[in-house]
Amino acid sequence: MARSEKKARRLVVDGQTFLWSLGHRHRELGNGRYEDCCEILVIRLFEARGRLHVLFREGPGKRVPDGLLHGGAVGTAGGGFLNLHEPGTVRALLDEALGKGWRPDDPPTEELDGWALFDAVATRRGAAPSG
Repeated sequence: MARSEKKARRLVVDGQTFLWSLGHRHRELGNGRYEDCCEILVIRLFEARGRLHVLFREGPGKRVPDGLLHGGAVGTAGGGFLNLHEPGTVRALLDEALGKGWRPDDPPTEELDGWALFDAVATRRGAAPSG
């Protein structure tokens, strides 16, 4: 089961227009219970075929929206949180992905573990890192 934003948002970086959207997926267990929750940030360069999926999967010490956190919030047991609805957070994630070699003009979809980017992005955003 998944939830996703209906409309991509624009982010202009150095004269280039990127589109981004945020979604959520999980597996329904029944009786209002879910597991394997994952926030998915999708970024692409306007009119390019490549896509970047930044995945924040739930796990020990890793918090994603599960009915307690609001949609778009990801955080750690150490107290660090990011709001994936904020354009500044998306920009910081984009910058980190580009620094790690993501090429927006490559046609395949690339997936990155958002938790591997979390501390650097939290520091850029002035939030507490994972700790």
